[in-house]
Amino acid sequence: MPIQGLLPTLVCLTIWTLWSLLIPALSHPHHSLCRLTQKIALCSDSEISSVPRDLPDNIEELHLTHNHIQMLQDDSLSRYISLRTLSCAKNRLETVGSKLFHNSPHLESLNLAGNQLHVGYQETSRALLTLSRLKVLDLSENQLTNDIASVLLQNMTSLEHLNLSRNLLLRLDESSFSDLHQLRELDLQRNMLFEIVDAFDHLHKLQRLNLAFNHLACLMDFDMTQLVVLNASHNNIEWFIANQDLQETFQLETLDLTNNNLLFFPFLPIQSRLRNLHLSQNRVSFYEHLADTAGYPNWTNSVQFFNLRDNVTNVTAQLWDESLHGDISSLDLLDLSGNQVGYFPQGFISKMPSLVRLRMQTNCLEVLNLTLEKLPGTLYELDVSNNRLTELHADQGSLNELGKLSYLNLSQNYLQSLPPRLFSSLTSISSVDISFNRIGICPLEEWGGNRDGGNQSDCVVWRNIISLRQLHLSGCNLGRLPSSAFTGTPLTHLELSNNPELNIGPRSIVGLSRTLHHLGLGNTGLRDFDFSPFHHLKSLNISRNSLTQLPASLQRLELRLLDLRDNNLNTVPSDQANTLALKLQTVFLNGNTFNCCQLDWYRTFERAKTVNIIDLSDISCQDLTKNTHKVVFLDPLMCGGSEEESVYWYILLFIVPVLCLVGISVIFLLTFRPRLLPKAIKNKCRRPTSY
Repeated sequence: MPIQGLLPTLVCLTIWTLWSLLIPALSHPHHSLCRLTQKIALCSDSEISSVPRDLPDNIEELHLTHNHIQMLQDDSLSRYISLRTLSCAKNRLETVGSKLFHNSPHLESLNLAGNQLHVGYQETSRALLTLSRLKVLDLSENQLTNDIASVLLQNMTSLEHLNLSRNLLLRLDESSFSDLHQLRELDLQRNMLFEIVDAFDHLHKLQRLNLAFNHLACLMDFDMTQLVVLNASHNNIEWFIANQDLQETFQLETLDLTNNNLLFFPFLPIQSRLRNLHLSQNRVSFYEHLADTAGYPNWTNSVQFFNLRDNVTNVTAQLWDESLHGDISSLDLLDLSGNQVGYFPQGFISKMPSLVRLRMQTNCLEVLNLTLEKLPGTLYELDVSNNRLTELHADQGSLNELGKLSYLNLSQNYLQSLPPRLFSSLTSISSVDISFNRIGICPLEEWGGNRDGGNQSDCVVWRNIISLRQLHLSGCNLGRLPSSAFTGTPLTHLELSNNPELNIGPRSIVGLSRTLHHLGLGNTGLRDFDFSPFHHLKSLNISRNSLTQLPASLQRLELRLLDLRDNNLNTVPSDQANTLALKLQTVFLNGNTFNCCQLDWYRTFERAKTVNIIDLSDISCQDLTKNTHKVVFLDPLMCGGSEEESVYWYILLFIVPVLCLVGISVIFLLTFRPRLLPKAIKNKCRRPTSY
């Protein structure tokens, strides 16, 4: 057949093929903007400006977060009658159509956070009125004021979880949540609340209340007996006083008053189930010594608080009445860190017989007497670091009572003596930190002494404590470590950093070779050390030691973390770098004087992909002219791309004398043989012409 006859046939076939491909594509819904998973439509981050209308009718969840929707029209959800969850957070939403939810009878969860609903809140409120089954509502970050929030929440009697955080609420009263009878959880954090008056009185089912990051000055006459969790942290609260007249047991289990201005230990309910009490970062101190009005005639025993609104429910607090600490018998955790506590009132600790964690770091304690305080036998954690302790007393009986104490932190105090067998008497102790106290390590010959637990010594025995795993002795002014200092103690973590005069003898820590996983020797004057016996070592800190080269024994270890900061390393030899790159996961290298032309170790670590140089952006090197460069921005051509000195320096050194020699020759010729050069040029360049 001639070619002219084939052309019409080919054109027809092409058109028919394209038509057969396009028709099915046009006749079926296009779901490229949303991902469907069972009955869930995920349309977040799709840059859409309206609700997709081509989704399956039976979807139950629709997620439209991070899009450009400015208004939800009345018919936007008309097809999706099975919808139970709708998320339209982080859009540009200003208004919700009043009839939007007429065909959404099953909707239970609605997330409208991060929008601008303050603009069209009147119409939005009419839409919310139709949601008779709504249980979860998130209206956070919508610039809502008190009045707007009250309008939006009208008649929402089925609501159980409400989030109003990050709005512009200033004051709450009895009208704020008047219809929310089923509410169980309320989040009001990060508003500008300065006053709450009877706002929660009728919320009898409320169990979790978050008031954090507001401007509340006090919480008085607290009587929410049904509340389980109250977070009032990061306010300006000076007083917390529960209703002392109620005999009903409060259900409160967690009370968080962190980062406030509390002056006194809170006046807790007379009967409660409180387990977690967070009071850190306040100004709490005990003033029991001020109860003697004869010695302090200007002090009063009581403070009376008035309700300035109508002088109703006045509260009088007897400051020195220890019973007003309330019921703390069920406490598991008491966090008083970052306060001004200088002592414990007599009998205060004994009121907490089931205490598990006592955190007292950063206070003003000067003496800790474990014998008099009678810490409970349930205690697992005791942290009294960063105080002013100069004395710690304990007899054998009180130490035997602490059979469950596992974590003890005495660091950053002024201790110069301790009972030498303090820690060997604690049968469950697993972690001890006495860093930055002037406490030494008792030598072997003192082990057999007849000291009991009550005597004091400037050293401590660390042998045969079979439960101990982590020991921190940083900054203890240690000198030479005694031989077999940790025999019989299976330490996995030993921190000896910040002891500049430390001298580790050949047999000082050899007994830990089978158990040690982390060893800290930063700022210890380390010059060389044989790490090869420590086969299980995974983490090593040898920073700030003026090392000029890495100990060769490091290559025999299976290290995962290595800290080499602030030494005098100018390179890492290729064989060491290759070996370490196969094992290391994390390395610190900043503060060394690396040679810019000996950076093969860096390229080795970079190629390994598994090595994370944490401080890479800060690591610098020096070139041959002593100029400093950031390693990450260094041009490899500066040094010829190898670790040897740059070949360009040798080329430059060769070219300069050659050019000088040529210049001298030209000057000589022009000076002493002025006719020779023109004659040579003439002979060289003479050509026959056509003339």
